[in-house]
Amino acid sequence: MGIRRSVVLLAVAASVLTPATAEAAPTGGAWPHSVTLTESSLQGVHGTAPDATIRNVLTVTADGTALRIRLGNPFGGTALAVRSVWVGLQPSTRSPALVPGSNRRATFGFRRTVTVPPGGGVWSDPLPLTVRAGDHVSVSVYAPGSPINDHTFPPPETNTPGSFLSAGPGDAGADESGTAFGAFSPGNLWWVDAVSAVSAARGTIVALGDSITDGYNAFGGGPRWTDVLAARIGKLPPGRRLSVANAGISGNTVSVQPNPYDPTNQCCGPPAPLRLDRDVLSLPGVRYVLLLEGTNDLGGGDYAPPAPASQVIDAMRTIAARVHATGRKMIGATILPMCNPAGSSKEQARLAVNEWIRTSGTFDAVVDFDAVLRDPADPTVIRQEWRNDCYHPNAAGDRILGESIDLSVFGLSEPAALPLAG
Repeated sequence: MGIRRSVVLLAVAASVLTPATAEAAPTGGAWPHSVTLTESSLQGVHGTAPDATIRNVLTVTADGTALRIRLGNPFGGTALAVRSVWVGLQPSTRSPALVPGSNRRATFGFRRTVTVPPGGGVWSDPLPLTVRAGDHVSVSVYAPGSPINDHTFPPPETNTPGSFLSAGPGDAGADESGTAFGAFSPGNLWWVDAVSAVSAARGTIVALGDSITDGYNAFGGGPRWTDVLAARIGKLPPGRRLSVANAGISGNTVSVQPNPYDPTNQCCGPPAPLRLDRDVLSLPGVRYVLLLEGTNDLGGGDYAPPAPASQVIDAMRTIAARVHATGRKMIGATILPMCNPAGSSKEQARLAVNEWIRTSGTFDAVVDFDAVLRDPADPTVIRQEWRNDCYHPNAAGDRILGESIDLSVFGLSEPAALPLAG
């Protein structure tokens, strides 16, 4: 570890001012013993960056050191021209102020600037920062005039990812006091789509999903189900833990089709098969993929009709095959009730997909979210106390989902209960 730490520190200490390109940065993102601590899957382009600095806030799900940050320009029609990136630790999502002395200037191939071409992405060099699960990482990016590749749907109310935009022009990334930044914008993240680190954790679970994974409408004061899962795993001994990366995008579809809600394809990310490489397989340390999608396909919308069960099944089978081909494990989650009447074509399709998920043998394991949340008196709906609307659990429902997952599907066991005193 002493040799590795020295190499990391030397790499980060190097700083030259000539521009770099994404191709000059390390490719693949894989470093020894590295895992993905958090993710914010990018979904589209919304405007051009002003002459201001965006301070992104992300919460990590495992301990780690030698942090690396990935910036993405997957949807931009022009290059993402990054003039500076600063990475620090943030005590609270309610304030842009950083832990004094924690802010570090990121480099890319030992250079302080980087140009990311359309469709590209780039990892930073390792940074001399150490985090613990639950810490907030601040990533301040100054890239005026660049296309804003973002994640914009509001996640839940507590420990939410989000950002602060500087009030004035110029590069404010070095400001640890936070006085250069305006109000918090929950759920809005620009360019930053992953944070990785060297960690004792055994690997990463990626939750590939739509709004139910994204945390949309999970109101009532609580974390997303993926955060509940991460907290449970965080109680295990360090060498038995896994990090959890949330790759949920509200409105996403599991099959390749026009998006039901947006003909511009900028609201909801590419369909899951098209984003699988970028949002899942390219991430460091991935060992398990948990798929919870299909609601938007089966429900349809103004721009796409309801998909038949066969279309959803074919997409899931394709994703599972690609994940298995890389040596990872694939976990299938059943689709939650959608308020479609019993006997209706949409409900019949949902039931058919769920039966296939449970019985086909396509997945290494199944988590039956449908059985967990459905109302016993009316299985076409989520139980009243656990739902926000017909499609989305509330915060209580998300907690139930996160607590319902048998950790053995990830090769883990629950921590032993402590003996009672006396």
